[in-house]
Parts: sequence; C-alpha cells; structure tokens
Amino acid sequence: QVQLVESGGGLVQPGGSLSVSCTVSERVFSGYAMGWFRQAPGKEREFVAALNWGSGREAYSDSVKGRFTISRDSGKNTAYLQMSSLEPEDTAVYYCVTSSAPLRYSATPYEEREKYDGWGQGTQVTVSS
Repeated sequence: QVQLVESGGGLVQPGGSLSVSCTVSERVFSGYAMGWFRQAPGKEREFVAALNWGSGREAYSDSVKGRFTISRDSGKNTAYLQMSSLEPEDTAVYYCVTSSAPLRYSATPYEEREKYDGWGQGTQVTVSS
C-alpha cells in the first residue's frame, strides 16, 4: 500500500511563510494527480491545491490562489506546498493526497475529494501571533 509521509508545518505568525512536503513510498507516474487538502477545527475537509504529476499543471482553491504554490521533485517522489502571506484562517491540519484515477497530460488536476484515495496522516499548520 502506498504511504505518504508529510513533513514541515508548525507555528508561524500572520503574514509569514511556511512549507510542507510529502514523500510517496512508491514512484508517482505521469498521468496521475497529487495534492493537498486541509481541515480546520469544526470545518469540513477542503481542497487546497493539486498537481498533474506528468505535466506539472496546477490547481488552487480561490482562498489560497496567489499565496500558495505546489511543486514536485519527480526524482524524489516528493510534492511541496509553499505557503506565503499566511492568515489565521489558514490554520488547519494539512493532508497530502494522491489519486489513482487516470489524468490526461493536459488536464487540470482534480479538486474533488472523492478522486483522491491515498491520504497522509496530516501535519498541523498554525498561524497565530
């Protein structure tokens, strides 16, 4: 079974930056998606960002667009989420996800939660002064 190991996260002040990473135990093949969801206390889990592993095409939620950047290192089977201009509303547990649903090279990666069947254990990001 594929394992996703997240690292990074922590406490940061409003306006600051933070990065989280996710390493997959098996090779991630072109034609699939990988991304991040988050869940704040008392709220539903929501889409943050995703990447078409083959083309590198990205997708972001409106709430993080322009502030967060998703990227990958194919050789390390690792995805990164660089977060900047962080706000208290970004406080949440961040989950790395992978999808086994095939994705065309030119396609925008999925945003729907049900498309992702591999989930990491989550890493806490807290934005507070």
